[in-house]
Amino acid sequence: MDNPLAAADALVAATRRARTEPVRDPKVAALALAVSANLPVLLWGEPGIGKSATLQQLAEGLGTPMETVVASVHEPSDFAGLPIVGDSPATDGVPMAPPDWAVRLARTGTGLLFFDELSSAPPAVQAALLRVVLERRVGSLHLPPAVRIVAAANPPTSAADGWHLAPPLANRFVHLHWSHDARTVARGLAGTWPAVTVPVVESRRTATALAKARGAVAGFLTARPGLAHHLPADTEARGGAWPSPRTWEMVLRLLAFHHSTGTGADALALAVVGAVGDGAGLEFVTYLENLDLPDPERVLADPAAFRLPERGDRQLAFLTAVISAVQTRVDRQRWEAGWVVLEKAVQAGVPDIAARAAMDLAALRDVSWPVPPTIGAFAEVLHLSGRLPG
Repeated sequence: MDNPLAAADALVAATRRARTEPVRDPKVAALALAVSANLPVLLWGEPGIGKSATLQQLAEGLGTPMETVVASVHEPSDFAGLPIVGDSPATDGVPMAPPDWAVRLARTGTGLLFFDELSSAPPAVQAALLRVVLERRVGSLHLPPAVRIVAAANPPTSAADGWHLAPPLANRFVHLHWSHDARTVARGLAGTWPAVTVPVVESRRTATALAKARGAVAGFLTARPGLAHHLPADTEARGGAWPSPRTWEMVLRLLAFHHSTGTGADALALAVVGAVGDGAGLEFVTYLENLDLPDPERVLADPAAFRLPERGDRQLAFLTAVISAVQTRVDRQRWEAGWVVLEKAVQAGVPDIAARAAMDLAALRDVSWPVPPTIGAFAEVLHLSGRLPG
C-alpha cells in the first residue's frame, strides 16, 4: 500500500524550495566579512527573524557543513569535556572527552559552528564557552583553524530565562544587530530569498591591505589613547561590544580583509561598531573616511616622490603603514627606501613621529647591509636602543 503521507511530504518539500538572488544588504555583508576574517560573530535579534536561515545560506556559500549547538540546553561539561579515566591516569592524566559535534568538525577539518540561544545560557555555561571561543578547544580536542564560530542571542527581555552576557565572553565577539525587512520576507515567501555572498580575498592586495590597516589603527589609537580600553559601567553595555586591545585587534583584521576583498564601507562600519561599540567604532569609521593613506607599495617604489600628510595622526598612520609594508617583504632596496621616507619626515619637522618608526625599521636590517646615510638623523636614538651598532 502506498504511503498515505507521501503526497503530503512532497508538498512540504515544495514549500521549502526557493531560489536566491544577489541583494545588497550591509548587515549580511558585515556578517560575511567577519566570518571570512575568522572572527567570532554574535547575532542579536528577536526570535524567528531568520538568523539561523541566513547562517545556513552562509555555510552553503562557504561549501562547509554547519553544526548547531543550542547553548541554553547544555551543561558546562558539554563544552569543557567529560573526564574519561584511562589505563594509567597517574601517568597519562585524565583526558576530557569532547562531544560528538566537535569530533565531526575536527574530522571534517572545516565548518561553521553555530551556538544558538547564547543569552539563555546561565553564567556557568557561558564561562565554559570562553575556552571554545577564545582557544578553540573543546575538552581535549582542538578545533581546526578553518572552523568559523557564530552565535545568536535574543535580547534578555525576549529570551527565555535570559541572562546578560558576561563581559569576558561578550568581548570575544563581533556583535551584529539583526532585524527583518518586511519586503524581503514577502519576496522570500513568494519563492526568492536574498543570497549570502562570501567575500573573496585577492592575494595581490593582501600585503598593502595589512600595511594600511596597521597604519590606520595605530594612528587612531595614538590620537585617541583613551579608546584603547574602556569597560562600560552598566551591566547591559558590558554584555555588548566595547573597546579593548582584543577588539581593536579584531578591527585590524576586519580592515585588512576589507581592503583585500573590496567589501563596502557600510558593511565595514557595521562590523567595526560591532567589535568596539558605537562610540569608538563610529569615531574610527569617521577617521578612516578622512584618512586617505597613500599606497605604501607605491611609496616604497618611488620614495622621493611622496608628500607627508599634514596632520600628526595621519603622519603616524602613514609611516606605520610604510614600515609594515617593508616587514611583509624585506630586502635591501625596500629597507633603504624606508629610510628615505623617514628622512623626509624629519625634514618635514616631525622627528619624534619618525623616530618611532625608525626603531622598527632598524630591527629589520640584515647585518650584511651597509648603514645608509639617511639613517644619520636617528643615529643617536638607535645607538641608545641597541638597534644600531656603535
